[in-house]
Amino acid sequence: MSAPVLTTLLVANRGEIACRVMRTAKALGLTTVAVHSAIDRDARHSREADIRVDLGGSKAADSYLQIDKLIAAAKASGAQAIHPGYGFLSENAGFARAIEAAGLIFLGPPASAIDAMGSKSAAKALMETAGVPLVPGYHGEAQDLDTFRDACERIGYPVLLKATAGGGGKGMKVVEDVSQLAEALASAQREAQSSFGDSRMLVEKYLLKPRHVEIQVFADQHGNCLYLNERDCSIQRRHQKVVEEAPAPGLSPELRRAMGEAAVRSAQAIGYVGAGTVEFLLDARGEFFFMEMNTRLQVEHPVTEAITGLDLVAWQIRVARGEALPITQEQVPLNGHAIEVRLYAEDPSNDFLPATGRLDLYRESAAGPGRRVDSGVEEGDEISPFYDPMLGKLIAWGEDREQARLRLLSMLDEFAIGGLKTNINFLRRIIGHPAFAAAELDTGFIPRYQEQLLPAPAALGDDFWDAAAQAFAQSLPGTTRADDPASPWALHSGLRTGLPREITLHLSCEGQDRALTFGAGGSAKLLGEQLVIEQDGLRRQYRAIRRGDALYLQWDGELRRVETYDPISAVEASHSHQGGLTAPMNGSIVRVLVEPGQAVEAGTQLVVLEAMKMEHSIRAPHAGVIKALYCQEGEMVSEGSALVELEDA
Repeated sequence: MSAPVLTTLLVANRGEIACRVMRTAKALGLTTVAVHSAIDRDARHSREADIRVDLGGSKAADSYLQIDKLIAAAKASGAQAIHPGYGFLSENAGFARAIEAAGLIFLGPPASAIDAMGSKSAAKALMETAGVPLVPGYHGEAQDLDTFRDACERIGYPVLLKATAGGGGKGMKVVEDVSQLAEALASAQREAQSSFGDSRMLVEKYLLKPRHVEIQVFADQHGNCLYLNERDCSIQRRHQKVVEEAPAPGLSPELRRAMGEAAVRSAQAIGYVGAGTVEFLLDARGEFFFMEMNTRLQVEHPVTEAITGLDLVAWQIRVARGEALPITQEQVPLNGHAIEVRLYAEDPSNDFLPATGRLDLYRESAAGPGRRVDSGVEEGDEISPFYDPMLGKLIAWGEDREQARLRLLSMLDEFAIGGLKTNINFLRRIIGHPAFAAAELDTGFIPRYQEQLLPAPAALGDDFWDAAAQAFAQSLPGTTRADDPASPWALHSGLRTGLPREITLHLSCEGQDRALTFGAGGSAKLLGEQLVIEQDGLRRQYRAIRRGDALYLQWDGELRRVETYDPISAVEASHSHQGGLTAPMNGSIVRVLVEPGQAVEAGTQLVVLEAMKMEHSIRAPHAGVIKALYCQEGEMVSEGSALVELEDA
């Protein structure tokens, strides 16, 4: 049988994975096709493609999840194959069947394999038959509250509710006791329905201090299947991975082989083809339990590529063309160590709520040996509330784990991002933490070290405010002459015709503010984007980047946003919000649970907001009476919009 023709590839996804797939496709000589929603018309993945097709709509349900539109886009563009990326329809058997029915190639496993593993419940039943150890749980068809209550009592609290379809932490809730079950189950079902079109849930025992270790498997159409070592993905927040590394620290060759062979058996049992990941929970005794199989390429695949020197997307394309795997299990490399962190638009200090807005500043780490950045954004892009908040990934490789860790810290220090909240400082604290350096890993890492990873804001010292004021003053429009450095107007001497030699600035940073009066000719000089301060014979340099009305100043390892403000307006604004509950981010109101005049207790759920495929509850901060509602179900709201007015009881 002749190999299928594959010269044009459509990527049915967005963001960094679409850019990453197209990079390899172009290197192999393929024409690339991007699809985009109405608001992604000018997104980076759209700009980088050879051909792009507008799907319309804004929400995923109206664009990236429309199977008919995606197949029509492939035919209109001349694409013979579709790569699903991850998320969206990547593990949708109906999508795989529709592609095959249209005479196109799906760069993923057969629909039957997706069916077998796409449902967590069905997958666990299959693994139980195959003799793979399972975590105690309930994976049945009945989905009523009473069934789950009985199952939880039998399993024992705490338990973990999980959507049977999909992943990425969507539709996943930890329940500590029976009083939380009803609300958690309803919320998880809504999230699962919104993200995957399937509200079915399972529940399993929530293990204490487990490690999350997964095996990368790959199979061709000729019956060959092998494992490409393992990854440790234990460091998570809200059940979503934040840091991934390969190989898993401390894993013996014998345990690696046992887990790898179990993963291969799992894949072969369902006739798997292509890239997949079998995920296990690993306890301190070295026992492992099957969790699920992701029938797609994983977000964290770059760390596997780093330690093997293989391009997994290139393998996907070659397998889709009917080629055999190019190496055997004995030839799989394992060189050095790699660590990846996920850069999210979110606020770690506010329960990791997603953030939206414009990327006023975006500078990636410098390229070089052992350094890789996979991203899907550029400076000036708008981050919308409709999609996952991941902006990109930083990957560092080293000859050993410590070299990779230090290299990643350096990359994080070089990265500059501003305009919205991100988790970059949080990532830096994780990678720099002594427990991480000692490879003391488990899924409770972030809660255990929360005080160090999410410290309360510290007061900014006089040195910071002085440096910020000097940098701000010297970056004001009209204070420099880049075209004529010899001009007196290019000198920061304080000379201003008709203006005072002293400058007073009202500055704010991270909720703190300071009024400073100083001479314009201070000891600091702004040279390009470096603030140079000379004092007592010491010369120090700090990154200082001006963007619009803000200045980004690197201080104590963090890039801090400094702004000027009007103190009178600030007081007026603070008074106007007293008693009001506002939207923490842009999003859609999915439930309004109270009405005007209703008395509520502290902690009562008032409004449920959906943003970036996750639900967020707005709760009463204290007991009171609902004075007014300013939102309704189905309405889109902006960050800071008033939602509820709550009076003291």
